[in-house]
Amino acid sequence: MIDDATGELVVVTGMTGAGRSTAAKELEDLGFYVVDNLPPSLLPDVVRLVDQSRGPQQRIAVVVDVRSGAFFEHLRANLHQGVTGRRATLVFLDATDEVLVRRQEAARRPHPLQGTGRLLDGLQREREVLADLRSDADLVIDTTALNVHQLTDRIAAAFGTPEVTRLKVAVISFGFKYGIPVDADFVADMRFLPNPHWIPELRPGNGRDNPAVADYVYSQPGAKEFLDGYVDVLAGVAEGYLREGKRFMRVALGCTGGKHRSVAMSEEIARRMAALGHDARPIHRDLGRE
Repeated sequence: MIDDATGELVVVTGMTGAGRSTAAKELEDLGFYVVDNLPPSLLPDVVRLVDQSRGPQQRIAVVVDVRSGAFFEHLRANLHQGVTGRRATLVFLDATDEVLVRRQEAARRPHPLQGTGRLLDGLQREREVLADLRSDADLVIDTTALNVHQLTDRIAAAFGTPEVTRLKVAVISFGFKYGIPVDADFVADMRFLPNPHWIPELRPGNGRDNPAVADYVYSQPGAKEFLDGYVDVLAGVAEGYLREGKRFMRVALGCTGGKHRSVAMSEEIARRMAALGHDARPIHRDLGRE
C-alpha cells in the first residue's frame, strides 16, 4: 500500500528531441531529485537510496531514453507492480517527425538508433520501441508547437503543487486553422456560436481579456446549454479518472482562430471545473498568433 505522505515519483521518457532535458530541468527547479538517463532496472535502487538519504517525502524524477533498449521491460514491470512503493506518474514527450528531424539537425546530433541510415529511420525505430510506453503513459505532452518556456509551463502546471490527489485539468483553446491539439483527451468545436470577429467593436479583443467579448459569447443561443451539459459530462469523466488512478485531463475547445469563442468558453469551463474541486486552468495555445 502506498503511503499518501510518500513523495511522488515521475518517470519522464519520450522521443529524442521532444524536450526530455527541458522537462528534467524544470522538475529539478520544482524541487524534485532528478536522475537523468537511468537504466530502468535500477529504478527501485534509486528510490531506496533517496529514501535513505533524503527521506521518503523527497519527490523523485527519473529520465529514461531509448538508449536503455531492452531494459524498458523492467520499467513497465516496476511501474505496474508498484515495487518502488511510490505513487508513480509516467510522462511521455512527443512531437511530429518533421519537427523532431528539424530539432536534431539544428543540434547537429545523430539519432541514437540511426546507425548508418537516415535520421528519420532512427526516429521510426524509436517510435516502435516506445509504442507500449506511450500507451501506458499517464500524461502525454505533444511539444510540436511548444517552445521551451511553454513546455516548462506545462510541466509546472502538472507538478508544481505538492497536492497529488486532485485531478489536473488543462482546458486548451485553439484555432482550427492551426490544427487540433493531438494530445487532447476531448475536443469540442465552438464554431456553432456566432463569431465576434464580424462585429467591429469586438474584433480587436479576445475572450480572456475583454469582458464584452466573453459576454457576447456566453449570451448566444446554445452557449449556456453547451456549458451546462459539457461540464456535467467532464465532471462525470473526472470522477472516473480519479477512480482509475488517472490524474490528468486535457480538454481542447476550438474556434476558427483561437481568439474569441474558444478562449471565452475555455475560461468558463476551467472556472467551473475548479469550482468542483479540480486543479483546472485555461491554456490559450493560439492567442496572439493572428
